[in-house]
Parts: sequence; structure tokens; C-alpha cells
Amino acid sequence: MILMLCGTGDARKLAVFLIGRGLPLTASVVTASAAERLEEAGISTRTGRLDREAMIALLQQEGYRAVVDASHPFALEAHANAMQAAAALGLPYFRYERPGLAFDKHPRLIKVHSYEEAALAAKRIKGSVMLTTGGKTLEIFAEQLLGDPEIRLTVRLLPCLENMEKCSRLGIEQRNVIALQGPFSREMNEALFRHYGTQVMITKESGAEGSVEQKLQAALDMGLYVILIVRPQLHCAGKGKIFDSFAGLAQAVGAELAADCGRKNETAEKREG
Repeated sequence: MILMLCGTGDARKLAVFLIGRGLPLTASVVTASAAERLEEAGISTRTGRLDREAMIALLQQEGYRAVVDASHPFALEAHANAMQAAAALGLPYFRYERPGLAFDKHPRLIKVHSYEEAALAAKRIKGSVMLTTGGKTLEIFAEQLLGDPEIRLTVRLLPCLENMEKCSRLGIEQRNVIALQGPFSREMNEALFRHYGTQVMITKESGAEGSVEQKLQAALDMGLYVILIVRPQLHCAGKGKIFDSFAGLAQAVGAELAADCGRKNETAEKREG
């Protein structure tokens, strides 16, 4: 059995793909709504955050034989917890990484490596800034951009109560809050940029499946500055492996589980002998 961390839309597709290949799994998700979408596809789920110790306990109690990490590319804590838990038990760790985006150099494309760098870059450019990186790191941008008379900060994020309360607490006016559930088409992105008079757009390099490409290309074609937070590089050690294709990951997981089953049978035969 596989424990699979799911945190994106393509993670659901991967889970369905693995089950279709005869690889049994349980999907671990944070929210009840994510669990509901997976269960609609016939996938067994468990809900709630897991730190390293909780994941080790779960892996042991349920007898999982492998960990597949398909959480969000920027979920660094989740990646670390999964890798460390798998390593602690000697289990194989398989990470699915969305294919990256390849963009030629563009005079209005600014690549940075952290949220702090992104906020400072926007502060230098000024103008109407649309933030599309979600609510988790909203404080970083509010600290740098709110209160500057030459900057209008609009934020586009999920319409959940936590995000709305955070916007209110940080002093982001309702007229500057775009509470919508994606993904968004190119036409939708263009309409929002025009409506808010956007001059600078901040986004993350989540990968091709995260609808970032449409958003980024639409912004550049409209003459906006785009501040792109580059996806952090994940390095695996020990039994960890990274894949950017469903087929490659499925083949590797299947081979590892088959080998594990073979080792168990061999051990059982020796005991009987």
C-alpha cells in the first residue's frame, strides 16, 4: 500500500493513474473538500496535516510500503516531513514534480527566489500590483507594499474565511480583494488585469499544470511586469527519487513494491525452511 500526499489538481490525476496501474494507495490531504474530490474518483483518503512524527506513526500503523509526494511544489515543509519520515523507516520516497515552464528572456519578466525578493522587486517598480501567490505569505507583501501612495496592492486568493480574515487584519481593503477559485483561463486573467489596471503581477512557478503559463503569458503580452518566484529545487537522498511523468513514477513505484514483496517472500521461505 502507498501513502500519497496530494495537494494539487494533477495529484488527483496521478492518483487515478496509479490505481489504474494496479497500485493501491491512500491519498493524504489537508482539507475535507480535497478529500471529497478524490473520493468521487474512488480514491481512499485521510484528512489532516501530518508533521514528521505523525507521518512516521501513520506509516508504521497502517503498514505502508512507499511514500509518493504529490503535494504543491512550494510545500517545502510537507516535502521535508515526507522525506524524513520515509527515510526513518527505510521506505522509498517518490516525488512527482510538475514539468517546469520554459520562457525565453523577456525584458518585463523578473525572476526571484523568495517571497521577500518578490515584494522588494514590486516595491521598486510601484504601480498597480496584483498578487496571485495565495494567502499563506500575504504578510510579507503587505509589510512592503501597503501604505505606499504609489502602490495599489490587489490580492487574488481562494475565497475561504481564513484568507478573508487575514486580509482584514492586514488592512487590505475589500475593493482590493479578488476572492475566486481557479483555474483561470487566459481571457479571465486578461479581464482581471484590465479591470484593476494591473501593471505588475506576482506569481509562483508552480508548473505547467497550475495554469501559471496562461496567466504569465497573458500578463507579458499585455505589457505588464511579471515577478516570477522560481520553484525551489528539491534534492532527494537515500531511496528518494523525483519524476516529472506519471508513467515513469508508476513504473518505479511498481518495481519497488514488487521487489519488496519478493524480499518478504524470500524471508518467509527461509523461516519455514
